Amino acid sequence: MQNTHEIILGDVAVTRIEEMHGPIMPADQFFPDLPEQAWQEHREMLVPDHLGADGTTVHVAMQTWLLRSEGRTILIDTGVGNDKTRPAVADWDHLELDYLGNLARAGVRPEEVDLVINTHLHVDHVGWNTRLVDGAWVPTFPNATYLMPKADFEFWNPSNNPDITGGVNENVFEDSVAPVHAAGQVRLWEDGHTIDANLRLEAAPGHTPGSSVVKLASGSDQALFAGDLVHTPLQVMRPDHNSCFCQDPAQARTTRRRLFGWAADANALVLPAHFSGHSALEVEHKGGEFVIKNWAPITKY
Repeated sequence: MQNTHEIILGDVAVTRIEEMHGPIMPADQFFPDLPEQAWQEHREMLVPDHLGADGTTVHVAMQTWLLRSEGRTILIDTGVGNDKTRPAVADWDHLELDYLGNLARAGVRPEEVDLVINTHLHVDHVGWNTRLVDGAWVPTFPNATYLMPKADFEFWNPSNNPDITGGVNENVFEDSVAPVHAAGQVRLWEDGHTIDANLRLEAAPGHTPGSSVVKLASGSDQALFAGDLVHTPLQVMRPDHNSCFCQDPAQARTTRRRLFGWAADANALVLPAHFSGHSALEVEHKGGEFVIKNWAPITKY
């Protein structure tokens, strides 16, 4: 049977590995300055994959983009993770999910992963960096190099940022970042980093200081693995509206417009971290804004 969660972009095979999907939080909390009218205007497009039937609750996916490029197995972001203590997010506290089973069904065992890319170090992008073994956090992918943006590595270290206590990233550095660094598997980067002939990391600050994206250029295909550049398709049409989790709102808006502009000009497929349903899309210019041109041929769940 054809794997309908996979697409081929040039010489790179791309597979979606889902951890979970569903409602996350009320729209007026997630996007405080997005008017209710905007959600209703695009309701037909948003429900049910990106907005609940009630029209008030945002739906997202926690997922990994699995890439096979130049003989290497690469993961972009690693979800929330199991067994983690998450006092600020009850629904993510001590999860027991079959993420590694989903990865295995895509043909990948943890020891076969060569590279893990954390686009940024938020709680829902680093969780499967580690797993609990005999009471200790150990790297889930023992043979992988973990690429992390230096700016986020420094910002989310509680030794540098006491405000982390009580927030969504409480305990995250200690259980999902520091153990991998202690194992000697972390490579920190700044500004940009070439992964291989097909893939390059680029800084995309605003959501967090070190937020990044992965650009793919292979054959005639281009793509943008967008991390948390957007959390809802509504931000394509309304690119000046941020989520409540953006650390630098002005910079986030500038980065979003810049990268959407690049994607539209390059006819690049955009693959955000959290879109449910078809998950990936093409954008195009419409005056000074953007619209969704097409959705990728990835089936829904």
